[in-house]
Amino acid sequence: MKPMSVLQSFRGIMHGRPPREFVMPKSLTAPAGATPIELRPCTLDDEDELQTLRWRNQAWLSPWDSDDPLGGPGLTFNQWVWELRRRERDGSGALFLITEHGRIVGQVSLGAITYGAMRTGLVGYWVDEAVAGRGIAPLAVAIVADWAFDCPDGPRLHRIEIAIIPDNHRSRRVAEKLGAIDEGVRRQYMHVNGRWRDHESYVLFAQERPSDGLAAAFAARGQVPPSA
Repeated sequence: MKPMSVLQSFRGIMHGRPPREFVMPKSLTAPAGATPIELRPCTLDDEDELQTLRWRNQAWLSPWDSDDPLGGPGLTFNQWVWELRRRERDGSGALFLITEHGRIVGQVSLGAITYGAMRTGLVGYWVDEAVAGRGIAPLAVAIVADWAFDCPDGPRLHRIEIAIIPDNHRSRRVAEKLGAIDEGVRRQYMHVNGRWRDHESYVLFAQERPSDGLAAAFAARGQVPPSA
């Protein structure tokens, strides 16, 4: 096993934070020419608006909702937000609300973050049915991916995975519009809506993006060529 150097072990201290932690941005904005969305962390003040949005979209979202196969107790909204803050602190996950003109229209998250030799994460997303088909979901994923790949205070990942239930054709279109690479099917990959489901695995790589980033490329053309 390769030992950690003194420089590596003290790097986090020198920067005022542990090596695995990222700094959660106050907001991420779409590039010029794109739909004017903003991504920001969820707070306790968002409870009423977010819960109303989820309730209104229950039939639209419930077929794709992941759940706990062991039937663990659910979280209150306050507990859920506290858990989001914990994951941000330990560098294991980041969740952003998608807003348009100040109104919440969806959510995009980056979880299962692994550092070290892998530097990978898993992205998830959903949008209000009322705004579906306008390119908001792929744009939001592209913005988060650019942040996770490039930002000095971000997780600096090498690879981001998008796991999609084969029946979820709209979600697959998001991956395709971003030029994500199809790596095949992972059997019984995640527990969704009461049962273990196979998932198609699509991947974005930091080194295989357009030179101006995924978000700018998507904003310019509405489609990112594979391995651009």
